[in-house]
Amino acid sequence: MTAAGIAPTPWRRDAALIALVGLAHGVSHFSQLLLAPLFPWLKDAFGVSYTELGLLMTVFFVVSCSVQTASGFWVDRYGPRPVLFAGLACIVAAALGFAASGSYAMLMLFSVLAGLGNGVFHPVDYTLINRKLADKRLGHAYSVHGITGSLGWALAPLLLVPLTVAYSWRVALLAAAALAAAVLALLVWQRERLALAPAPPQAVRSGAGPAASFEFLRIPAVWMCFAFFFFYAGAQSIVQTFGPQAAGVLHGVPAASVAMCLSIYMLCAAAGMVFGGFLAVDPARAERIVGLGFGFGALVAALTAVLALPPQLVPVIFGVMGAASGVAVPSRDLLVKRSAPDNATGRVYGVVYSGLDIGQAVVPVLVGVLMDHRQFAGVWLALAALQAMLVASAFNVRRVRRTVPVAA
Repeated sequence: MTAAGIAPTPWRRDAALIALVGLAHGVSHFSQLLLAPLFPWLKDAFGVSYTELGLLMTVFFVVSCSVQTASGFWVDRYGPRPVLFAGLACIVAAALGFAASGSYAMLMLFSVLAGLGNGVFHPVDYTLINRKLADKRLGHAYSVHGITGSLGWALAPLLLVPLTVAYSWRVALLAAAALAAAVLALLVWQRERLALAPAPPQAVRSGAGPAASFEFLRIPAVWMCFAFFFFYAGAQSIVQTFGPQAAGVLHGVPAASVAMCLSIYMLCAAAGMVFGGFLAVDPARAERIVGLGFGFGALVAALTAVLALPPQLVPVIFGVMGAASGVAVPSRDLLVKRSAPDNATGRVYGVVYSGLDIGQAVVPVLVGVLMDHRQFAGVWLALAALQAMLVASAFNVRRVRRTVPVAA
């Protein structure tokens, strides 16, 4: 039986849904890195500092956070499909706006629009996965969802940097807009596969039980998951923005190799998620898998900060950290599912995953300050500390899961 209490759907239908949701998720992650790989060119084009560039990411994720929390309620009330299409349309428009920007202020404006689009994906995706798929396929669905997200992150520098070198950063962003528009067109064409009725009105409006509109906010595990994703996002934002440049300076890595570190990390993370999808079948061991994956990553990051390493080893380090993170991701998503009440999937994922946006809003500015002050080892020590916090918060999720305070 599925979480919605209906008979399992045929594998082919489930596979098609997993693929479509994964493709949309890939565009979401792709949109998060529309600007970061272009920072060296944008810094020169607009005469701004690393801190100001980091502020663009902060604005993007502050807006995304606000939208993500609200979109969880929209998904539960109106269904995920219209919310998904609106988000993709915003991303297409933002990429076109970035390409046409003539000032830093315009980049800031379209960062707001891109954040509006990015904020809808997790409530949409996980509502579709959890309500439409057979339980036995959830581990693989989470795995594919994570893989496509990592591939979206990996694709951004692989597409944008070569096009920028060959033509210009404006041409690269136009290509990004075309890619997002093509995905939107495909999903509109396959819209019947994404159809899902809104949650029953009585489940959304009822004042009794944890599925009520705001009653789920009293579940401690929801907020512990929120904290987990805050630390996760902070760690990921370091890897995505200034981590490669900081490692390059610390260990004398050639610029060409630095540019490839993020893609290596994301591709290895995607490979790790394939394996992690097979591990995410026993909910009882989810916390241990998450702890091992991110604990190992914290150790690697700390050693990168304090040891003198040969330049050729740095891309390997990114690959190892990516694989360790990838193995943990499907079990990470299982932690959240086990903490979500029935019929409140969109709202729970909207709140929990807003921790992602807040972490990615706060950390780039702080790390940008470290970069401007040439504290490159500090960047990597911050990465190690955030990954260590992930381990602690994962086990705290287990401790408080499904604990609902008794009304007085």
